[in-house]
Amino acid sequence: MWLSKQQRKVVLASSLGTVFEWYDFYLYGSLAAIIAKQFFSALDPTSGFIFALLAFAAGFIVRPFGALVFGRLGDMVGRKHTFLVTILIMGVSTFLVGVLPSYGSIGLAAPVLLIVLRLLQGLALGGEYGGAATFVAEHSPPESRGAHTAWIQTTATLGLLLSLMVILGTRTLLGEEAFAQWGWRIPFLMSALLLAASVWIRMSMQESPLFVQMKAEGRTSKAPLTEAFAHWPNLKLVLIALFGLTAGQAVVWYTGQFYALFFLTQSLKIDAATANLLMALGLLLGTPFFILMGGLSDRIGRKPVILAGCLLAAATYFPLFHALTEAGNPALAQALRSAPVQLVADPAQCSFQFNPTGATRFTSSCDVAKQALANASVNYESSSGSGTALIRIGDRVIESYDAAQLQGAALTTRETAFKQQLSEALSSAGYPAKADPARINKPLVVLLLTVLVIYVAMVYGPIAAILVEMFPTRIRYSAMSLPYHIGNGWFGGLLPTTAFAIVAQNGNIYSGLWYPVVVASITAVLGLWLVRETRGAVMDR
Repeated sequence: MWLSKQQRKVVLASSLGTVFEWYDFYLYGSLAAIIAKQFFSALDPTSGFIFALLAFAAGFIVRPFGALVFGRLGDMVGRKHTFLVTILIMGVSTFLVGVLPSYGSIGLAAPVLLIVLRLLQGLALGGEYGGAATFVAEHSPPESRGAHTAWIQTTATLGLLLSLMVILGTRTLLGEEAFAQWGWRIPFLMSALLLAASVWIRMSMQESPLFVQMKAEGRTSKAPLTEAFAHWPNLKLVLIALFGLTAGQAVVWYTGQFYALFFLTQSLKIDAATANLLMALGLLLGTPFFILMGGLSDRIGRKPVILAGCLLAAATYFPLFHALTEAGNPALAQALRSAPVQLVADPAQCSFQFNPTGATRFTSSCDVAKQALANASVNYESSSGSGTALIRIGDRVIESYDAAQLQGAALTTRETAFKQQLSEALSSAGYPAKADPARINKPLVVLLLTVLVIYVAMVYGPIAAILVEMFPTRIRYSAMSLPYHIGNGWFGGLLPTTAFAIVAQNGNIYSGLWYPVVVASITAVLGLWLVRETRGAVMDR
């Protein structure tokens, strides 16, 4: 497990550059709530936050296309030169987010340009990971390949940790008001310094010895995409890697890091600075387990470690997130138990409030009520009724309204009165407007977050080793990158948006967890059946 001097240089050069890329990419996710106000201010808070998450997800959606473009370059031209291109695209795009005018300054152009920059980030990241994992793996001996590539796996968590630390430091120095207005741009602008360091690091790297040997022997693929995805034996391996490994790995990863942070801030109403600090501590304590799990996979195999992580996550997510509520906002947990809420509405008026195009307005009395309850993190039971929707909280009844029937001042007056009535009723029933900092059981929250990160380490620590070992050198960059980025970009990257919409639809703050539970369970079953153990595989083919 100990690295030689040359191996340390390879791991350091690959890992540091990748940390910076993840830092750039994760800044957006960590600041989603503020970005929603800056670039989607024309929408109501719930829709604005969903759109901010969709813009975050846009970067993940295009990652497989980046994997195809840069994977092809990596297999034909080389790993090192592809690294330089991806880091430049990522760094410049992130810097430009920091100087992009808000919606209030340039209107609709602001969110459009933001999404364009997110797409460029996603393309760059799609080409980054496969190159880093392949580069380290091709420098590593078979008996310690899991431990060596696990250092690459820490970079996503370390990038998130670095972004949280920079955000927390900037927030503390400037104060909440200044940070929300303009200080949020500073972490993005700082990426210029990280970009310069990353480019210098990448320039000092030497090409992969396996690629150099393969090129000297004339064995490089002339059409790596065709060879990887148009030939059934290779395509079959790609599909097995996707559904039997990376789909489940992705949802466990994003639940343990991103959705956990969203849950703390959006559902439990913990202030952002405290939530970021708690998440950072959990990441700090959990990160060493990535190396431990990678090393464990060198001893007992990649497959059992990854699939065990999927099964543990699926079996324990619901009790762990219930425990987070008890520890993070005990007043909310008590209210959810003792003060049930009921929504009485005509089912025909109730819509699924997931609107990625922004073309639909949800104005019925049922939709207005559901949106207000989701904003307040209130679980509720639905029952059929007729006419205007009603919210029952104990012995109080709040009548909703049809927003389509009102305009201008009349709509504003009715909306204000409804929100005030609902707020007073929820407050009387014990529902807190925000978490009480004095009542947060911080050690327990950090412990629970650390457990979630350990699950991430189990599924993510060995994933690079097993993916690079599944495919031949001539198409490795392309073939391993696509299933990784479809799994992590689509199954994982869409998790926060999907889970948030499920919560708003079903009226239960925990219902979004069904998405990762189901996907992780499916991966565990398919992986057990289809995935072949690769520990110790020879990679010079």
